[in-house]
Amino acid sequence: MMEKEWWKKAVVYQIYPKSFRDADGDGSGDIKGITERLDYLKWLGADVLWVCPVYCSPMDDNGYDISDYYHIDPCFGTDEDMDELIREADRRGMKILMDLVVNHTSDEHEWFKRALEDPEGEYAGYYIFRDGRDGGPPDNLRSYFGGSAWEPVGDGSRYYFHAFGKKQPDLNWENEKVRDEIINMVNYWLDKGLGGFRVDAIGNLKKNLDISRYQPDGEDGLSYAGTYILNQPGIEKYLAELRDRAFKPHNSMTVAEVSVSDDELEEFIGKDGFFSMVFDFSYADIDIPKTGEWYLDTGWTTADLRENIFHSQLETQKCGWGALYLENHDQPRSVNKYLPPEDINDHSKKMLATLYMLLRGTPFIYQGQEIGMTNINMDSLADYDDIATADQYKRALEYGMTEDEAWNAVSRRSRDNSRTPMQWDNGKNAGFSSADNVWLKVNPNYEHINVNAESRDETSVLQYYRKLVSLRKEGRYADIITEGEFRPCESEGDTICYVREKDGRGLLVLNNFGKRQESVTAEKRFNKVVSASYGDRDGEGNVKGSGEGRRDRADAIEYVLRPYESLVLAED
Repeated sequence: MMEKEWWKKAVVYQIYPKSFRDADGDGSGDIKGITERLDYLKWLGADVLWVCPVYCSPMDDNGYDISDYYHIDPCFGTDEDMDELIREADRRGMKILMDLVVNHTSDEHEWFKRALEDPEGEYAGYYIFRDGRDGGPPDNLRSYFGGSAWEPVGDGSRYYFHAFGKKQPDLNWENEKVRDEIINMVNYWLDKGLGGFRVDAIGNLKKNLDISRYQPDGEDGLSYAGTYILNQPGIEKYLAELRDRAFKPHNSMTVAEVSVSDDELEEFIGKDGFFSMVFDFSYADIDIPKTGEWYLDTGWTTADLRENIFHSQLETQKCGWGALYLENHDQPRSVNKYLPPEDINDHSKKMLATLYMLLRGTPFIYQGQEIGMTNINMDSLADYDDIATADQYKRALEYGMTEDEAWNAVSRRSRDNSRTPMQWDNGKNAGFSSADNVWLKVNPNYEHINVNAESRDETSVLQYYRKLVSLRKEGRYADIITEGEFRPCESEGDTICYVREKDGRGLLVLNNFGKRQESVTAEKRFNKVVSASYGDRDGEGNVKGSGEGRRDRADAIEYVLRPYESLVLAED
């Protein structure tokens, strides 16, 4: 029997199957490729593997458009391959999370096909249909992927709603039969031994579609749909059903992709919350305006990042548990997002790892993050597979950017930056596949950024991640990191510093997020080095061979941090 909140001590590794490992040599990743690499993931220290969608799908949105919830898409393997993955992971003490995508289906799902066949039939009620208005859509809402959130069917007088792509019609959660179908499917997978779900776009289930025209917020005359479909009153009924009829009876780990206010946190992640934890977008999406335009620069600063992280930690610990992450399949690589191009190096990569891995919550490591994978430079728009990238480029031009400005903006933020093949070694296709052609370009820097090279180098980013994972899970400080409270420190300049504390014992985490040397004043009790990202500090915090880096004062200790350096300090 697993303890009730087993996921609090876990480290999660996210896998984008199409790009992780190609076992059958067709140029695209598969489930057997994941199974082949389970020993590596165990070596890294992962307890939970979040596997992005592998259900049957036409792959218009890389699997987030599901045509059959009960079966594995042949491009990833077979149903038996998935059963084997769950079984082999369990044998190694690891649990599998699948993506739960229930805001919408594919337009190739049997339910939607039958809805189109019979507009008055039962399945038409599984989706959201409206009559058009004045020769056009029912309203002027913009989908998350751009363009109208309504798509015409038949003679064009009737439309269906899609918050995302037009091949992803939204389910009608007002319909009790829809909810029963979904809950039965969730229990089917949990009964197989799944550890739980990462719950996709769950805040969109309840819609507010009663206005014929919304206030435009862009040059296209449309209005951002999220304002009217995210966390609308009444959604709590649907989320409570999922919790009570599926998640709770299985003691599942559930992490929701949903943005909630401070006032809503208790309901979502409290003692009897809907989910185990929710992702916080305030610092992961710090470079995106609230209306979703990738191409616009928010001009964020280290102070903004520090404020968002501290706020998230303090509010979350009041009532529940958080999910820690810097990147995922919908993000560019974190080193490119947070660091100036000229400052991307092993030191700054290790600083980012330290900053978030020791916060309060369950850390999520996205594939390749642990070796410091970076964004890719594509040659043309045709090289991108992501459907949202093309739309953002088009909207940037409409906004008035030059072609070069638009290209630079969207290539910096494209989701395909994180979807390039995993870099295993310096061989063909970075060891991802034996195929002559792979589904998405391999980043040329695989020759020196790869698992094989970094696993043999004790000073590598990969080995540093392993040490941080070990620090969380083993030894005298593990309980402080996994169970302790978070306390922010007064930080100036480009420093982000905090204390983790439990039963009077503490760890001080110092991070210099800038390119200049910074001095930090610490309580006298924090005088022992537990971890140093540069790797050349002695146990007291001095740089070996120089005697510099620590200055003792009567009432405190001053630590001098070099550019992008992290120090983790404890008491004697």
